[in-house]
Amino acid sequence: MGTEERRARVREMIAGIDSQRVDALMQGAVDLHVHSGPSIMERQVDHFQAVEQAAEAGMKGILFKDHHYSVSPIIPIMERTLGHLDVAMFGGLVLNNSTGGFNPAVVDSILKHGARMIWMPTAHSANHIRTNFRKTRLAAKVQLRAPKLLTVLDDHGTIIDPVKEILDSIAEFDAILSSGHLHVWEIWKLFEEAKARGVKRLIVNHPMYGLHFTHDDIREIAQTYGALIEQSACLYIDSRFNVFEPEELAADIRAAGVAHSSIGSDLGQVDNPTPVEGMRQAIALCLALGFTDDEVRQLVRDNPSRLVDIPLN
Repeated sequence: MGTEERRARVREMIAGIDSQRVDALMQGAVDLHVHSGPSIMERQVDHFQAVEQAAEAGMKGILFKDHHYSVSPIIPIMERTLGHLDVAMFGGLVLNNSTGGFNPAVVDSILKHGARMIWMPTAHSANHIRTNFRKTRLAAKVQLRAPKLLTVLDDHGTIIDPVKEILDSIAEFDAILSSGHLHVWEIWKLFEEAKARGVKRLIVNHPMYGLHFTHDDIREIAQTYGALIEQSACLYIDSRFNVFEPEELAADIRAAGVAHSSIGSDLGQVDNPTPVEGMRQAIALCLALGFTDDEVRQLVRDNPSRLVDIPLN
């Protein structure tokens, strides 16, 4: 079944879900995967619009992700301007070549700017580049320098020293470590080293897309390291990034367990639903797949809130 057929199935499945039920589950929701702009990649909403739309929907927090710069330094300005909307705003840093790669000094600086999440390489990870051969996903509006392929491991499968320093900084600031787009084998090694160095907050983004996870991997990483397993709404809903059958969302969540899972929109791109609409569709789809209201609330509110210390009212 192709993307258009899957998207049609999603529309059919969520059409019968009561919109007021979805509205209620959006209250207090937290999206830890928002791709707003400005960016060198095409975006349909800017950071301010993303916050305004989240507030209108009753959400309590969003975390901005850009593959090539950190939003963290401008969060204080946004808080001064938009703080009355009562939406917590967070930034972080993706360790691609364009942000310094595995540079401990850059990570130290951005954490001191208030960054809450450090992502391992995404578009410039060796795994991403090899996996996406001949594909255009994560293409920028302008031509960037040819990337150096980044991996956290040396030739012996050991975490390299700069990454160890970065993990120490993440632990020092009690920030969140995301596995980025590393290969599952790298992630096992990374999380083992991270836990040994005192990192307490771990997240895996879209494990079934490009990271080569199995359901056993999801289950074991969640149980072994206490990692939150985030599923990207855009991969399952009525989105041009839809690559999975709707039922796979349920299977992927159940593999880790609701207690270890969350949903982030992974949206903000042009010709896609907005992050807020993506979260609404994901909630409706989960309900259509048989998840209870309490389970959905745990996925979109409780679990991501705990990761970033947003109080549950």
